[in-house]
Amino acid sequence: MPANRPVYLDNHATTPPDPRVLAAMRPWWEENFANPHSVEHALGREAEAAVEAARAEIAALIGAEAREVVLTSGATEANNLAIKGAARFAAARGSDRRRIVTAATEHKCVIQSVLDLAGEGFEPVVLPVGPDGLLDPDRLRGAVDGRTLLVSVMAVNNEIGVIQDLPALAAIARAAGALFHTDAAQAAGRIPLDVEAIGADLLSLSAHKIYGPKGIGALYLRRRPRVRLAPLFSGGGQERGLRSGTLPAPLAVGFGEAARLAAAEGALDAGRIAGQRDRFLAALRAEVPEVRLNGHAERRVPGNLNLTFPGKVDAQAIMAAAPDVCVSTGSACSSAAVEPSYVLRAIGLTEAEARATLRIGIGRFTSPADVDRAAASLAAAWRRALAEARKAPVAAGA
Repeated sequence: MPANRPVYLDNHATTPPDPRVLAAMRPWWEENFANPHSVEHALGREAEAAVEAARAEIAALIGAEAREVVLTSGATEANNLAIKGAARFAAARGSDRRRIVTAATEHKCVIQSVLDLAGEGFEPVVLPVGPDGLLDPDRLRGAVDGRTLLVSVMAVNNEIGVIQDLPALAAIARAAGALFHTDAAQAAGRIPLDVEAIGADLLSLSAHKIYGPKGIGALYLRRRPRVRLAPLFSGGGQERGLRSGTLPAPLAVGFGEAARLAAAEGALDAGRIAGQRDRFLAALRAEVPEVRLNGHAERRVPGNLNLTFPGKVDAQAIMAAAPDVCVSTGSACSSAAVEPSYVLRAIGLTEAEARATLRIGIGRFTSPADVDRAAASLAAAWRRALAEARKAPVAAGA
């Protein structure tokens, strides 16, 4: 990366595509651009074979069978398909299970999918989490009964990086006869995932969170016992009738290569990233001793730091004063909203604290020089923002 480029520490919003992913995709843009569903000719069959090989790599990343993986446009579509698809299939068959349970810190697309189903006669239940961001299994147990159709709890939070105890939560759901879905977009490639060990019936993935291309994701759909969904939209019946539309072969190939690399190198990535995280935090705390980490200190992915800065500063002001660092105040999907993060409010931060919080996402390509530069820049930006904040009341009263 050129020396004048900003340091990129926003790897929870998206990861840069791995050069090996780009290389794997390129032939399917240029040399064979055929529709993978055009199996009447050789180029179409080659494209189909490439897509199926990619599907197998995606399945292997989560311990699934290739035929259990439905390709989508991303995790948002996968989450909608899992939640709304399960609900509508059950309703069409006269099921009296109408309760759908999730947590207050879920991604917006999960919470909104659950709430949207209230208009279709379902009962949304949104559970609070603890100050550490974790869902208490006993709280879930108290909300799940014979009326529950589905429980959806994300594997890793996209803002505070905490890792939920999925096997314990899934066991509670399944003991009540409910389906268990997890949004694993932020978990894949960062922690080991195995659908059998988790006990997941449905699991969502996104390629661009694992150094793959934007515009493609996947939904794992258990075969035994079989999980049934209603499709979200009509079309040519691709993806076993669950997700119609022409598959983008280059994106699928890129997703497959990203999944292969994540499976092969995830543990090495995690160790290296944890080292960069610790180096960054130590350097920042040397300059800003009172900076506070949000979420459970140990049960979190290696690259995540969600930090509240002291002194009643505004995180937007810190970012404006550090244009050479790319960080964020929360979910990229909510970045148009002016209000403070609902995830941070759900774990007990005040509005002022939430507004003084930055999300740091360290990734595969973050170097020691990057974290040193970023820590120094953010510390200097915090000092400038603090000085401006302290002058503001005087200016207002002048």
